Amino acid sequence: MKYDKSVYRSLALITQFGINMLVPVFLCTIAGIWLGRKISAEWIVIPLFLIGALAGFRNIYIMAKNIYEKDAVSARVPSIYSKQRNDGERLNRHTSARIDQRGHGERSKDHAKKN
Repeated sequence: MKYDKSVYRSLALITQFGINMLVPVFLCTIAGIWLGRKISAEWIVIPLFLIGALAGFRNIYIMAKNIYEKDAVSARVPSIYSKQRNDGERLNRHTSARIDQRGHGERSKDHAKKN
């Protein structure tokens, strides 16, 4: 079974969002538990948990911002075939002939001169 690459990219993106959020939260919580036991201040877990959550949200914000910037740049770059698609025709890459919407083709002048 063959899948579209966008499915795998979406799955990887979702996984990255989860990892970028959970890792700072867990690390700060574990550091808070360790530090709380070390200095006999169990309440230190709560501020470190909040710092981890804020760091996770920051990571996700930066990642989402980078993704949207890449999409905006790729949307601004014109396709090499956009003019042909706008004219309602496409280029047959094997014969250098233009094919209109009805499927009829005419050879380009350059290709006709070569033959």
